[in-house]
Amino acid sequence: MKFHYTNLETCHEATGVVVVIDVIRAFTNAAFAFHRGAKEIYPVSGVEEALQLKAQIPNSLACGEVGGLPPEGFDFGNSPTQTSTLDLDGKIIIQRTGAGTQGIARSVKASKIIAASFVVANQTAMYLQKLSPDSVTFVVTGQTYDGGEEDLAFAEYLEAVLRGDAPDPTPFLERVRNSNDAKIFHNPQRPEFPEVDLTHCTSLDKFDFAMPVIKENGHHVMHAIKP
Repeated sequence: MKFHYTNLETCHEATGVVVVIDVIRAFTNAAFAFHRGAKEIYPVSGVEEALQLKAQIPNSLACGEVGGLPPEGFDFGNSPTQTSTLDLDGKIIIQRTGAGTQGIARSVKASKIIAASFVVANQTAMYLQKLSPDSVTFVVTGQTYDGGEEDLAFAEYLEAVLRGDAPDPTPFLERVRNSNDAKIFHNPQRPEFPEVDLTHCTSLDKFDFAMPVIKENGHHVMHAIKP
């Protein structure tokens, strides 16, 4: 298995199996939404697109962020701390974020997309091993916004696992906690970015599913699948 790295600026060129990574916080939050009972998640690129889909799809909620905070009309934001308290049983979630869902929308040549973060690391590896592709491309979504160390750390950790190594997760998780994108969560003057979100984002293998994305009726749809 060969490994390639890309970001939001170049992921439109990626072919084959593509792993779109957003540790802080989109695909950590998505995993929490599934854990809280969400049936499926529609990742989209635009706020208006999210609101339009919400209006069209019964039993749906819009979640995500612009600038880290939920835009007007969204039902909840991008915080796994908040999502962990919600009853989402049977709900369809329309998710829009500035990095993670953009990576899915822009990976237009991919034959298979998997959304990933540390909370589903092992299950993502198992899912990829069952696919047994010749190559995997990692989309390090945060790199486009003067950061991305947390997403790169996950990509390198997952690559090591897929190579058959037994990497110590500690230094990889420390890179998340010390990343540029983590700084705002250490600021007590910004309670809308709770520090416990970082605890959730670094909870390795918290959930027992992977999050593959398929295309249905012109829309991307993410599911929680146990490999």
